[in-house]
Amino acid sequence: MNRDLTSGNPERVLWQFCLPLFGSVLFQQLYNIADSFVAGKWIGENALAAVGNSYEITLIFLAFAFGCNIGCSVVVSNLFGAKRFREMKTAVYTTLIACGGLCLLLMTTGGLLGGRLLELIHTPENVFADSALYLDIYVLGLPFVFYYNVATGIFSAMGDSKTPFVFLAISSVSNIGMDILFVTAFQMGVAGVAWATFLCQGVSCLAALFVLFRRLSKVAPGEKPAYFSFSLLGKIAIVAVPSILQQSFISVGNILIQGVINTFGSGVMAGYSAAVKLNNLVTTSFTTLGNGISNYTAQNLGAKKPERIRRGFWAGLKLIFLITLPIALLYFFAGKPLVLLFLNRAEGEALQTGVLFLRIISPFYFVLAAKLVADGILRGAGMMTRFMIGTFADLFLRVILAKILSGFFGTAGIWSAWPVGWIVAAILSLLFFRTGVWNQKQGEKQKNPS
Repeated sequence: MNRDLTSGNPERVLWQFCLPLFGSVLFQQLYNIADSFVAGKWIGENALAAVGNSYEITLIFLAFAFGCNIGCSVVVSNLFGAKRFREMKTAVYTTLIACGGLCLLLMTTGGLLGGRLLELIHTPENVFADSALYLDIYVLGLPFVFYYNVATGIFSAMGDSKTPFVFLAISSVSNIGMDILFVTAFQMGVAGVAWATFLCQGVSCLAALFVLFRRLSKVAPGEKPAYFSFSLLGKIAIVAVPSILQQSFISVGNILIQGVINTFGSGVMAGYSAAVKLNNLVTTSFTTLGNGISNYTAQNLGAKKPERIRRGFWAGLKLIFLITLPIALLYFFAGKPLVLLFLNRAEGEALQTGVLFLRIISPFYFVLAAKLVADGILRGAGMMTRFMIGTFADLFLRVILAKILSGFFGTAGIWSAWPVGWIVAAILSLLFFRTGVWNQKQGEKQKNPS
């Protein structure tokens, strides 16, 4: 069901819209958590290390899919809010066509250079073959990843956050079952984990596209849209390209950090793989909530209601802090049993690594949450330069500090780089948020109360 985000109490509107998005991302993360869980429990520590090692490279591809998602979502939200439905449909079709070409290019690149990337991050020999196998199968499923992300972005742009939730709930639960079936009954090892994800993502993608086209056919049915527009492609690219660059550089930074981690051996790799999946569950959830705030911002700017955005910021901050509190407490105090979900042994280097990682970063989730709420508004308003400055500051600090501090404090030095990057980036994003037109409008009202 499509929802107009430009009317009603901003807090109630955002909560009703964003909570299903939060549920969706929880199920989406079950894909990766299930892969690591099954690999660690039923195959072994090396398999867990291999899946986690390849995952950092797959994030580069996800960065492109995410960029296409948010670029299309912001433009479609703006057109939907302005009731320009014919152009909105053209923006959707333009994105789908452009994504096909981009996806083909990335599949070719991944197929040719995947092994080389694994070598560059110092992948140990005992996990190299499984890492390469997992990565190859993942690359084959890129079309499903891309088109599913675009479809969910369009649903969100039209105010529908429940449809993606339903698809992800069904496919994620199915993925867990298929992971276990392929690994235990068919004895397929890491390949079974990868193929289970491939199949479940494929079904989700096709179902989402089917519902999307039916939904679009009911929006202004008398207006026949164009199927491609260079003008709209340019508008989408203005948001998508910076988002792709942002996520890509973050992924490259994570790969560089993974290279530092890999020098400590497969035990540390396995512990980090388990803990970072738990961390990514949080960061991806926050990012998705930020995307919802981007849709809210874009719709209200399209409807010429910038005054609602400031109230949306505080509503979004309240929502995300309420979600952050129990997660931060759980990760800090219950890190050991959480990491043990992915490991067979209740002791050892892998367990110690995972627990230490969670205890260092979890208290700073509130800082990250504030940053991503502000980023969501900046992105929805098309303030991409300011949005990227904060992101690159975080990335630069994390990569440099991880390399430097690891020489003095070992793995604890690597994990300590995360909070520093988040704090600096959050300060920048919040300062940039204060420069937006919504604050200018607020200032004008205070000066002229009449």
